[in-house]
Amino acid sequence: MKLTKKFMVFLLAAALLFGAAGCASRVEPPAVPEYEAPPAYQAGADVEVARRVTPLPEPPTPPAVEEEPEPESRPLARDIERAPDFDAIAQLGAEPHGWGHGGPVDERNRSAGALMFQRRYVHLDAHFIKPDSEHIYLTFDQGFEYGFTPIILDTLRDKGVPGAFFLTKHFATEHPDLVQRMIDEGHVLANHSVRHLRFPEMTLQGAMDDVMEFHNYVLENFDYDMHLFRFPEGVFNEQTLALLQSLGYTSVFWSFAYRDWELDNQPLTIDAINRMVTSAHPGAIYLLHSVSQTNSEVLGDVIDLIRAEGFEFGLLDLPAPEMG
Repeated sequence: MKLTKKFMVFLLAAALLFGAAGCASRVEPPAVPEYEAPPAYQAGADVEVARRVTPLPEPPTPPAVEEEPEPESRPLARDIERAPDFDAIAQLGAEPHGWGHGGPVDERNRSAGALMFQRRYVHLDAHFIKPDSEHIYLTFDQGFEYGFTPIILDTLRDKGVPGAFFLTKHFATEHPDLVQRMIDEGHVLANHSVRHLRFPEMTLQGAMDDVMEFHNYVLENFDYDMHLFRFPEGVFNEQTLALLQSLGYTSVFWSFAYRDWELDNQPLTIDAINRMVTSAHPGAIYLLHSVSQTNSEVLGDVIDLIRAEGFEFGLLDLPAPEMG
């Protein structure tokens, strides 16, 4: 009888042990949500780059933008002599153009396309390169913030290099401390629109309202009068160039850019350094994105190496056009 009880206890313990192990083996791991990247900001360059394995921070969710009917008119903070002549502007070319600086270069390593577009559209105060300058100009597009802008600002300060920061309204409203730091440290603030839409697809009234809404916001909140503008995705036409000119804005494009905006496909640092340094040319306007971890890591070395090639960096001091 005693042996039978011991045997039964042994069987019961074994059953419990293997039953628990079986249950544990059937526990499913928690589902991992798929990574969703924010909208990419296209720079026009079509360069294949290597993938980085460095983990990136969780992207913030941009606030929803409510659609509003376009008002017939909106008061402007600027004192313009007269409203833009929409009828005259509408007579200009409406065909949209996407800008990319690729293609052949001249004997000074300058993009032939940038030089050609500079000649073609300079009468509308559009600048793709500074052909009469020996300096290089660094510009940064600011759509979202992933913690790299402070690093970029630190590098510019330590190297004594000025930059031009093309802001969206979302960035300015979410990061006023960084905007104020840009002003305090002598950089240029520039307009990159409110909604980051393709301007040739908007009405002239809607495009003007977008530009001036952000212009007035920066003027009222930072006491800063912007006069440089960069079209979202670099897409423009003659009508939108003329509209910006009539609002007192100079349109700024670029003569160097590379695929640096994809958060989950960042270029390797060695590739980025090589590409930026070997592309240096007099009058260059560099377009860089501050969402890029690679840019924040290599900027100091790039500045040193470009200076070693005999170049210096300048402040993008393009004049504002006559308004009205």
